[in-house]
Amino acid sequence: MTRIPHETSGEPNPLQILTLDRLRRRTSMKWRTHPEDVLPLWVAEMDVPLAEPVVRAVTDALELGDTGYPAGTAYARALAAFAGKRWDWDGLAVERTAIVPDVMQGVVEMLKLVTGYGDAVVVNSPVYPPFYHFLEHMDRRVVEAPLGADGRIDTGVLEETFRQVVADGRRAALLLCSPHNPTGTVHTAEELSAVAALAERYGVRVVADEIHAPLVLGDARFVPYLSVPGGERGLSLMSASKAWNLAGLKAALALAGPGAAADLARMPEEVGHGPSHVGVIAHTAALRDGVPWLDALLAGLDTNRRLLADLLAEHLPAIRYRPGDATYLAWLDCRALGLGDDPADVFLRRGRVALNSGLPFGTGGAGHVRLNLAASSEVITEAVRRMAAALD
Repeated sequence: MTRIPHETSGEPNPLQILTLDRLRRRTSMKWRTHPEDVLPLWVAEMDVPLAEPVVRAVTDALELGDTGYPAGTAYARALAAFAGKRWDWDGLAVERTAIVPDVMQGVVEMLKLVTGYGDAVVVNSPVYPPFYHFLEHMDRRVVEAPLGADGRIDTGVLEETFRQVVADGRRAALLLCSPHNPTGTVHTAEELSAVAALAERYGVRVVADEIHAPLVLGDARFVPYLSVPGGERGLSLMSASKAWNLAGLKAALALAGPGAAADLARMPEEVGHGPSHVGVIAHTAALRDGVPWLDALLAGLDTNRRLLADLLAEHLPAIRYRPGDATYLAWLDCRALGLGDDPADVFLRRGRVALNSGLPFGTGGAGHVRLNLAASSEVITEAVRRMAAALD
C-alpha cells in the first residue's frame, strides 16, 4: 500500500497547537455541554486548528459569496484520487456516487433503498449509538450480532444472525461500521470478504459506514468494503468530516458498488440538496490538499495512543485498554474498577472528566467508557490523573 510517512509530512502536530483557554472559546457541543471545570474527552470533535487548505478554500468561497446550493462532482473526484493514493483502490467510480447531507443521513437514505418498514438491520455491537437511534426512528428493527471477545467480527454469530433475520422472508441489511467505532478495529480484507460472502448467501444487503477510513494509524491498512470480492452489491458512506474535524460543515458521499448502481439511482434528487455547498468545498479541499496535515495528525494520535496506554498502566492498571488501529477514540474496559455499568458517570461526578458512557453502545458496552484521544498530551495526562483521583 502506498502511504505518505507521517514523520515526513512537514506539518506540526495539530494536537499540540491550541491552548485549553482558546479551546474553551468554542461554542460547539464538546465545549458547551459541561461546565468549564470539566475536561471534555467525549464527543467526536478534535482539539485542532483546521488544515490551512480548508480554511483558505472556505474563506475564498465566503469572499466570493459562493454560498448557494451544491453542484458538480469535485468532492467525488477528490475522494477517488485520495482513495487511489491512500488505499490503492481505483474502484471508486464517480458516476456511482451521490452527495448526501452527512454520513448518518446517508445511511438512512441507503437503508430506505434496500429495506422497508419493520425489516431487520444487523449491527455489530458495541457500536456507535446513533446507529440505534436512527434505525429506530426510521422504524427498522435493530438486531445485534456482537463482536467477539477480541473486538473483531464473529462470522459464526453473524451467520446465525443473518439466518434468523431472513427466516420470515423479509428483507434485511447489515449496517457495517468500518473502521469500527468504538473499538478502533480495522477489518481485514479476509474478514470483509467473509462478511460479503455471508451477505450474498443470505440475501442481506450491506451498507458500510466508512467515515473513519482516513484515520488508520501505524501499519494497519483500511480496506474499502466495495473493493472486496462479493462487495459489488454494497453501498458505502464516506466523508472527510471526522479526519479533518469538519462535522459543522455538513457533507458526505454515498458510494455504490457495480451491483448497487441501480439502487443508488433511485435515491430522491432532493437528498442531494441537503449538504452544505460550503461543506462540500471544505471536504474537497481537505481530501485534495490536506493530506500533509492529516499525516501530522495521525502521527500525533499514534503518540497519544501510546501515552494513554502508559498512563493507564501507571495510574489505573485495572482498566483494560487494547489500542485500536483506527479512529481517535479509545475504548476502555473499566469493569474491574467496580464502578457499575456506567463508570463514565463516576468519572464525571468525582473527577470532572467527561467521557462517553458505554451503555448506549449496546451489548458489550456496560462497564466501559469511550475516551477521545484527539487532545493535547497535557490534557490526556490531566484527564487520567483526574480519573485516578476519582477512585480515592
